[in-house]
Amino acid sequence: MANSLISIQIIPKTKNGESVIPYVDEAIKVIDESGVKYEVHPLETTMEGEFTELMRVIEKMNERMIEMGSSNVISQVKILYQPSGITMGKLTEKYS
Repeated sequence: MANSLISIQIIPKTKNGESVIPYVDEAIKVIDESGVKYEVHPLETTMEGEFTELMRVIEKMNERMIEMGSSNVISQVKILYQPSGITMGKLTEKYS
């Protein structure tokens, strides 16, 4: 069972003030390619998995933003670390 839930909102600085949507789409693609479980929400994306694995995904997301031409990136992150195990479904089951 996963030991962490991490929600991230990534805000890349674009070259000429253009839309960040293509950058955000690429960041979500990095998550998707990682194979971790995730859910996209309007203001952030939540990932479920092992803490170190999810932090590596965040690192790759930031690196990809720089590769795309962003001069810097703000990553707003919320972390729930629970060594005994946690899932998105467990936290939201009463709302289903």
